[in-house]
Amino acid sequence: MGKLLIVGTVAFDAIETPFGQTDKILGGAATFIGLAASQFPVSTGIISVVGDDFPEEYLDLFKERGIDISALEVVPGGKTFFWKGKYHNDLNSRDTLVTELNVLADFDPKVPKAYMDADVVMLGNLHPNIQMSVIDQMAKRPKIIILDTMNFWMDNALDELLDVIKKIDVLTINDEEARQLTGEYSLVKAAQKIFTMGPKYAVIKKGEHGALLFHGDAVFFAPALPLEEVFDPTGAGDTFAGGFSGYLASTENMSFENMKNAVVHGSNLASFSVERFGTERLVSLKRTEIQKRLHQFRALTQFDIELQ
Repeated sequence: MGKLLIVGTVAFDAIETPFGQTDKILGGAATFIGLAASQFPVSTGIISVVGDDFPEEYLDLFKERGIDISALEVVPGGKTFFWKGKYHNDLNSRDTLVTELNVLADFDPKVPKAYMDADVVMLGNLHPNIQMSVIDQMAKRPKIIILDTMNFWMDNALDELLDVIKKIDVLTINDEEARQLTGEYSLVKAAQKIFTMGPKYAVIKKGEHGALLFHGDAVFFAPALPLEEVFDPTGAGDTFAGGFSGYLASTENMSFENMKNAVVHGSNLASFSVERFGTERLVSLKRTEIQKRLHQFRALTQFDIELQ
């Protein structure tokens, strides 16, 4: 069984979409990544921080899913990171209404001894200095380091972000962020420029239009499954990252061919995540549902064609 180490936020979210709204619910990048990865036979550990306002039932959920939370710091008297957002009618754009860093403001990640030799390190969206700190603490070079980031860090910590990008193997970002980071409108050109920054692979997410995997001159595309109803896109990208990294860690095969499978598994799990608010759908997900939808993905992309 491979080892997967995840660093990211464990948080409270409050979400408003055209379909309804929530009070504070479980959220955060590491939460979605961890719950998605728990669908695979892999030893998973999370590094994060919460306040003592974080419910015991959420900690129990991680444990029930086999997720090691020994490096999930609970700060006495502290308040957990909180984000509130409102999605527009198309669900592709949103407004951030509230961001409260709380205990995250002083977060100093500590890699647990049991995961210093992790096969896969998944660096969720956080300040690049925190991501770098985790890399520096690893006892040996992981088989693969995956990093997710966003335009906020490109705007506010670009030099630090470029430093950590030099150290990683796979960069996962969305199409808008890829264009901002590289200054290239063509995603093919953007991927080539990303390779000059350090990574060997680039995963460019296109939301409801699927995801692209680049390596050298090779390109793979996985569509997003057409869904009857998209309820809440929050965490979809992190769920994708959890499926992608969890599958790679479970197979212990980091080849480009196997990454294609990882992209499909990530896309598959993300298609469930958007069907309910927050983590609700991931928590209730059954293995039979996952397998059935994987068959739908295969049917969506397989065809026979006569080549002259």
